Amino acid sequence: MASVTIAQAEADRYQVLDGWRGLSILIVLAAHLLPLGPKSWQLNDAAGPLGMSLFFTLSGFLITNFLLRKQNVLDFLIRRLFRIVPLAWLYIIIVLSLTQSNISQYLAHIFFYANWPPMQLTDATSHLWSLCVEMQFYIGIAFLVLLLKGRGLLLIPALCLIVTLYRVHDGVYVAINTWYRVDEILAGGILALSFNDKLGVYPKKLLGWLNQWVLIALLLLSCHPESGFMNYFRPYLAAMLIGSSLFGYSSNHISRLMNSKVLFYLASISYALYVIHGGMRYTWLGEGEILEKYIKRPLLFTVLIVLAHLSTFYYEKKFISFGKALSLKVQKRSNNLVAT
Repeated sequence: MASVTIAQAEADRYQVLDGWRGLSILIVLAAHLLPLGPKSWQLNDAAGPLGMSLFFTLSGFLITNFLLRKQNVLDFLIRRLFRIVPLAWLYIIIVLSLTQSNISQYLAHIFFYANWPPMQLTDATSHLWSLCVEMQFYIGIAFLVLLLKGRGLLLIPALCLIVTLYRVHDGVYVAINTWYRVDEILAGGILALSFNDKLGVYPKKLLGWLNQWVLIALLLLSCHPESGFMNYFRPYLAAMLIGSSLFGYSSNHISRLMNSKVLFYLASISYALYVIHGGMRYTWLGEGEILEKYIKRPLLFTVLIVLAHLSTFYYEKKFISFGKALSLKVQKRSNNLVAT
């Protein structure tokens, strides 16, 4: 009975992550598809990094947490590939075929290195730089665990700091290159290490001491192009904000928001929303003069949500299930070989 209670408590704690994921995709969509204020305020430029810093933190946390508990690299890679690749490749093939792209662009997109020079991203695939960062992180973290097992994950804080210091050295506030952006995912990894008590008691104590509204204000500031050096703290502020919710230090207002059914639903289709929305900006639904374009926005959002829902529950779901089954089959065969 106690184990069931503990498992349920942990599941409840993870629920808040869905709220943050739903909020992060909302912010990204707003940054790309809506005017968020006078252009001179640069709020759209700030919203993009804000949404992605939350999204990357969640990814880093969940991946590191998975590998801390189950250091099976093959299982990890199979599940990740069947989660990410089917929709990404379908989208890439459709979009690139419509723009008569060359073989170099196909290869860079299909193997997720399009965010490396020379940049091969197109207008309709420009947002896929983040998938490139994600996939490169998956390969890197899998290689680290393969070499060093669980001890390799303890290097995440050092790697994160190195990336941030490299950004400081080069004066880069925000960029789409992996070597300038992966610290946002690695910061999520630090959060996972803290969550699993791998970094002592001080991280949790720090989050319990900090005010969540102050963290929100600092994170918003760190995402604005005019905040200068504050941009270097963005990965850590995003991780601290999500961590404060994960460890149960949220205010009542934020807790209610993060447990919203709307955010939960958006979280469930967030990957499809992200992948599909980029191309829709360059269809009839997203084009036109300023007034015409924004009059069509409700229709664009409606079509986007419908497509994302269909993709999530009728296309991606089949591949995810197949990936899980394949992973279990591979593990079973491996166990049998060891037993013999």
